Amino acid sequence: MTERKPPGVSFESWTDKQIRDAEARGDFAHLPGAGKPLPKDVEATYDEQWWIKRKLAREGLSVLPPTLALRKEAEDALVAAAKAPSERAVRKIVEDINVRIRDMMFKPPPGPPLGLKPYDVEDVVRQWRERRTAAS
Repeated sequence: MTERKPPGVSFESWTDKQIRDAEARGDFAHLPGAGKPLPKDVEATYDEQWWIKRKLAREGLSVLPPTLALRKEAEDALVAAAKAPSERAVRKIVEDINVRIRDMMFKPPPGPPLGLKPYDVEDVVRQWRERRTAAS
């Protein structure tokens, strides 16, 4: 409940009284971070989205433009294809990522360009076979 400022009392003294009353009630006793040093980034320039960035960092998330996220997924797909247990699995991985690449090529979102073209499935399968032959 917010108290109204009584007439004839300066705003500063009324504010000081509200703080003293809250302190006496223990309203400040269990605030998060109370008694701890300020975070190191406190002197950084003000950013309106600081709380979003802190939440993403705490949750281990990152937000990339769709094209950059797809580039990363494409790299990961090649790594997964190289480790795939069968030729059929290699083909599936590469064909799935190619569908996503083609979709983004034909309907580009705003942001940086994709800079990718679909992978040659037969070439990836050939490389997979060569690695398996060399490993045995």
